[in-house]
Amino acid sequence: MWMIVGLGNPGVKYAFNRHNIGFLCVDLLHELFGRPHWKTQEKALVCKIDWDGKPCLLVKPQTFMNRSGESIIPLLHYYKIPIENLCVVQDDIDQNFAQIKLQTHRGHGGHNGIRNITELFGHPNYIRLKIGVGRPTNNKMDVADWVLQNFSNEEISFLPKLLELGHQAIEALMTHGYAKASSLFNGSSVLPKVE
Repeated sequence: MWMIVGLGNPGVKYAFNRHNIGFLCVDLLHELFGRPHWKTQEKALVCKIDWDGKPCLLVKPQTFMNRSGESIIPLLHYYKIPIENLCVVQDDIDQNFAQIKLQTHRGHGGHNGIRNITELFGHPNYIRLKIGVGRPTNNKMDVADWVLQNFSNEEISFLPKLLELGHQAIEALMTHGYAKASSLFNGSSVLPKVE
């Protein structure tokens, strides 16, 4: 079994924050696989899907970002999912908006959700799908304020293609493994190339 976790903050006011791109990615998967019933388990919304014959658990922690690991680790244990079959979808300020990267064995990069998960695991050896949200164009703006802002109207216009790119990267990960999927998708973007 695989476990795909989208990171975000629960509640309508956070729904389209840059910090909630993980939730949005998991919501797309939920939609694509027929909107199975969400249930509450270990402080998270969870549902099971069948992904081309592979059982998969979709997870949206409801603990707020900085305590995301409190859901993930008990769920891994309950469903006996090996850590190499965990993919955590997060926002990433160190990539340009609409760029993606699969990564493992790396630090938290200041991301409080990842920091909490890593602290509770005791190591960073789990796969992450990092979806770029960029940094504020105003260098006086605090990064924490930036990620808690909603996407701009222009960014929202690219979200469907970006979330679909995330879906494709996760599918490649589950089908071909981390090395192949990362070689195929790392650095991919849905923005038009500037000549």
